[in-house]
This record gives sequence, structure tokens and C-alpha cells, in this order.
Amino acid sequence: MFFFRLLSRLPLPVLYLFSDLLYLVARYVISYRKKVIDENLKFAFPEKSPAERKNLRNKFYRNFTDAFFAETIKLLTISEKEFNRRFSIKNAELLDQAVQRGRSALMVTGHIFNWEFGVVGTNLHTKSEVETVYLKVNNPFFDQLMNQIRMRFGGYVTEKKAFRKSMLTLKKSPRIIMLGSDQRPPQSEKRYQRDFLNRPAVFFEGAEFLSKKMDAEVIYGEMKKIKRGHYEFEFSPLAAPPYDQHTPHSITDEFCRRLEENIRKQPDLYLWSHKRWKI
Repeated sequence: MFFFRLLSRLPLPVLYLFSDLLYLVARYVISYRKKVIDENLKFAFPEKSPAERKNLRNKFYRNFTDAFFAETIKLLTISEKEFNRRFSIKNAELLDQAVQRGRSALMVTGHIFNWEFGVVGTNLHTKSEVETVYLKVNNPFFDQLMNQIRMRFGGYVTEKKAFRKSMLTLKKSPRIIMLGSDQRPPQSEKRYQRDFLNRPAVFFEGAEFLSKKMDAEVIYGEMKKIKRGHYEFEFSPLAAPPYDQHTPHSITDEFCRRLEENIRKQPDLYLWSHKRWKI
């Protein structure tokens, strides 16, 4: 941990020099998950030429190494002043207003770079208690490291399995719940299948279940990259009680529509290396 804290003290432009090197390795040396990325892009953007999709892939590699190395490591020790210079949030009051009305607010988003900025920024720019639900990393050291980063400016994290118990308190203790809602659930989980970016994909329906069961409001978080190291996160209402007129999967379907729209605006920011469409 000491090594990463020491590394995090370096200015972000210096960390980007290391990221540049990792980009060259990922793109030219090991061709990191090239086959998966190319297949995902081909289905998602059939209207684009092979040259355009190749350009998207190379931009993805750049964003991937920036986000997973330089920017995430920097979050470990970044000052509040520097963070606010690099990251802004629009409509954060929507989350607090839901809690003030006595309801929990479910903030749903996808794996668009840099989503870890979104976690840290939501903790910093809201007044209500924030709980981030996450999937445990197999390596205990990196699991601990990522959780320290996510709690940089407050809030707390709950592993997905433990959250199933804590979610029963949502009505009694309204709070903000952050959910990455585009992860691929394993076959052992209850899954919902629908088309996503032109082919079938499966989804968790945590937000669908929680909102309708606990009368929680659902807010979508849209990520936008302004320039290298600078991002904007914008919240907008997705769904709110009463839900008696909502059809099954209505909230998941609307989330997928918003996420597709978000991805198409800046497609090189999505996590294309993930085997997202494996059924």
C-alpha cells in the first residue's frame, strides 16, 4: 500500500507518462484483449468502417490505461481542490432531494471511463449518506486498495452479497445507493436478457427490484470526458414511485436506453474489453 501511496503523490502529468508506456504495451506488444474488443465494436457499430473501428479501439486503449493506472492511482491521495478542478457534477441535488423526501436514491451508471471519479465525486458533492455496492476483487490487496480509493472523500462500500442484507434497511434509513448496473451476472444469478448495442446481453435487475420493492427513486449518472484527466458527471431522473403502472423490466430497459445513448456520444470511453455479451 505504501508504494501506491507514494506513486499517487506524483503529479498526474507524470503518471500519464507511465500510462503512455502502458498504452504502447497494451496496443502493440500484448494486444490486450484485441479479439474481444474488435468483436464488441463490430457488433455495436456495424455502420462504421474497419478503419473507424480500429481508431476507436486505439482510443479505448488510451482511455483504459489512463483510467486504470494514472487516474485511479491518483485518486488515492488527490486533494479536494485538485479533484474539483478535474471533475464536476451536474444536478447532484437530485440525489439529496430524494433522501430528503424520505426515499433512498438509486444512482445507476455504466462502466464508462472514469467511473471511479463518479464514485468519489458523488461522495464529495452530496450531503446524504452514500453506499457504493461493489463486486469483490479476487486479490485481497487490490480489493482493499480500491475500497480506500472509493471512500477518499467519505461514504462507505458494501460488497454485493452483504448488500442483500443491508438493503432491508432502505426504507428506515434512506440513503444514496450507487450501482454499476451493466455488469454481466453469472448463470447462478437471476438474469434479464435483452438486446444491448445490437445483440443479446444479460443484466442484473438490482435497481429494478429495489426501486419497486422499497419505493426508491432512480437517478441515471451520465459520464462525459472533457479532456484528458477532466470529466463531468450529470444526473437525471430515470424513475420514481409510484410504480404500480410500470411494466416488468421497465427500469432496466430505460437504463439500457440511457446507457446506449451515453456510449454513442463518446464510444471510446466504454469498457469494450469486457466479455459483456457472453450469455
